[in-house]
Amino acid sequence: YGLRRTLLSAFPLAIAGAAVSAWAPNYGWLMFGQLLIGVGCAPAFLACTVFIARHFPASRFAFLSGVGMGVGGLGLLLTGTPLAWLVQQWGWRSGLVLLSALAWLLIWRRVHEPALAGPAPARERWGTAVRRYGALFMLPHTLGILLLGMVGYASFLALRGLWIGPMLIDRYAFTLVESGNMALGMSLISLFSPAFFGRIDPGPARRRAWMANFSLLVAALYLCVGLVHHATLNLALVVCIAVLSGYSVLQYSDVRSSYPPDLTGRALSVFTMAMFLGVGLVQSLTGWVADWAQTQGLEPYRAVMATIAALLALGSIAFRWLPASPLLQHPGVQGKDLA
Repeated sequence: YGLRRTLLSAFPLAIAGAAVSAWAPNYGWLMFGQLLIGVGCAPAFLACTVFIARHFPASRFAFLSGVGMGVGGLGLLLTGTPLAWLVQQWGWRSGLVLLSALAWLLIWRRVHEPALAGPAPARERWGTAVRRYGALFMLPHTLGILLLGMVGYASFLALRGLWIGPMLIDRYAFTLVESGNMALGMSLISLFSPAFFGRIDPGPARRRAWMANFSLLVAALYLCVGLVHHATLNLALVVCIAVLSGYSVLQYSDVRSSYPPDLTGRALSVFTMAMFLGVGLVQSLTGWVADWAQTQGLEPYRAVMATIAALLALGSIAFRWLPASPLLQHPGVQGKDLA
């Protein structure tokens, strides 16, 4: 149906979810509003990736995906210092619905997909589409891609969106605005680090090794954050994590290189679902770990950071040792042979 129509049809649910969340009378209504926001926003990130895959050469895919992730990170800037100040002054409901409606208007005004170079693909029946999605999970290299995808971006968002503020406030007596400043700094770095890694993408032959090694390196940094109790050193480690976490954009290039063109859109879709599923699972798991650590008389942030480090290490090991796509070793393999 096209990216524009998909986005314009789905995003009103996000506007409705913002309204429900802003004026929710109880927890149940708040969760319902969050559900609507999630469904309404779901196509946005994938639409960007599919747009880049369709209309730009493969050599520019990593860089442009990084730019897309960076531009998307502009929203994180608003949830740093500006939001912390706004919450202190007027509460968190201010402007929520208005900004969502403005986003829909910008999509309507500015998003226009150019025509494809070749003939438009024939529309599939729903049953055929579901079967072809299922076929992706039968390919041996899909599991390693999804396991690493579930922990890479999720780890950064767990730190940036959930734990950085409480950790700085509880450990070092930062104020809400001071912790917001740190979150703002992480967000600023995240605007540029994906594009940087996209620019230095080593190509299919060496990309997998880069991804596995950077995952292990970032895991070590998380472990250090948990073990080190020094404010300046902790802030420096967090900055390093924000810079190096941009490597996750290479995973999109790896997905594109690992599947034939007729499966690229589906593969990117499945990978994106795994990535955001990982965001939810990692945040829920670390919340449970923090509760458990407190009942054991342990500092929760040390346990949380150790858990994130372990997840990244396990994802890296799985990605390294599970099979890679035959397309990376034998570029002449055809889609029908791969399936």
